[in-house]
Amino acid sequence: MSTEHYELLHAEGTTTPIKGWVHGVPLEEQAHRQLQNMAALPFVGPWIAVMPDVHLGKGATVGSVVPTRGAIIPAAVGVDIGCGMAAVRTTLRAKDLPDNLAQLRSSIERGVPVGNGPGGDHRRMPDSIETRLTQSGLVQQLEAIKARHRKIRTDKVDRQIGTLGGGNHFIEICLDESDAVWVMLHSGSRGTGNMIGTYFIERAREELARRVLGFHLPDKDLAFFMEGEPLFDDYVEAVSWAQDYARHNREAMMSRVLHEMRHRLPSFQLEKMAVNCHHNYVQRETHYGESLLVTRKGAVSAREGELGIIPGSMGTCSYIVRGKGNPDSFHSCSHGAGRVMSRTAARQNITLKQHREATAHVECRKDASVIDESPAAYKSIDAVMAAQTDLVEVLHTLRQVVCVKG
Repeated sequence: MSTEHYELLHAEGTTTPIKGWVHGVPLEEQAHRQLQNMAALPFVGPWIAVMPDVHLGKGATVGSVVPTRGAIIPAAVGVDIGCGMAAVRTTLRAKDLPDNLAQLRSSIERGVPVGNGPGGDHRRMPDSIETRLTQSGLVQQLEAIKARHRKIRTDKVDRQIGTLGGGNHFIEICLDESDAVWVMLHSGSRGTGNMIGTYFIERAREELARRVLGFHLPDKDLAFFMEGEPLFDDYVEAVSWAQDYARHNREAMMSRVLHEMRHRLPSFQLEKMAVNCHHNYVQRETHYGESLLVTRKGAVSAREGELGIIPGSMGTCSYIVRGKGNPDSFHSCSHGAGRVMSRTAARQNITLKQHREATAHVECRKDASVIDESPAAYKSIDAVMAAQTDLVEVLHTLRQVVCVKG
């Protein structure tokens, strides 16, 4: 396996290497410093893998794969636990789509609650989603976790399963190179996952205050749990729950989108090509014969033959990919294009005219509220894909015709 695509990034004050697939894409100084901070921790290693969509994150860098030995950093997983992508190919073709795509977008927005706050929750949960929630056992599992951690709330579980949320989450109708119609969406464990992540990050900071460290911790956001501690096991259980909830959330949303499409479009079937993958999570894996806890924050598992999704932005292409199982990246690839502007910077620098021009070919929101998600806020997806040709093989290139944002 050739390793010529990655660069060894400068890691001052640490013997843990940082391998970056960043050729031809920007790496901001703050993100690089954040990577160095993680590499300085004695339980991190044998190296950190950096994906081409890398950018500054809260505590840990988005677009990073961080293996650890005997410890977990909750902030490295983040608060959108289990966030990921789902996509399915249909038997529909471009000619089957209506001329007025605005009606299709409105129909999807009515069928799937979108946005943050109460407006993005179910007013009345559809029977199919209620049945899914009951049969999954997710409510009972979370109640068992709450019995040990009373501050974790359960009131959002039923209101938010099958809902999109806001920010960079989306639902898209896309066409591939053969004009086949795909449905693709991006969301995670919603408010409950956020509460779980926030709660355990705070608990890790509390534990840090009681620890006697034999090393310097450069950032309190890198507070951790050690294997063997009760909070370590509780956190692993809670993360596993959030990942399951996120997967069910995407499946429920996909069912609702397809339901709306069946009302408005000609009869169609689903083809075998379907993907549902996380990009914010931690799990135990074996690499080079060693058992490691691998945290992917804004990174997707790309084992040999494994299918994944790498989205662009509101106005650019997305990709269905197959992993090449590159061991240097811990069998991982990027989770998207990655931001080049913070949300604040995007709102200050991108005009509404620029946003409308960049999304002119897409039926989507054109208002100021989505400026921070405009294509100019993101890296070039073409450059990102070019930087990771030894990590994934492109199977399909998708161009969106409808984009729903919260």
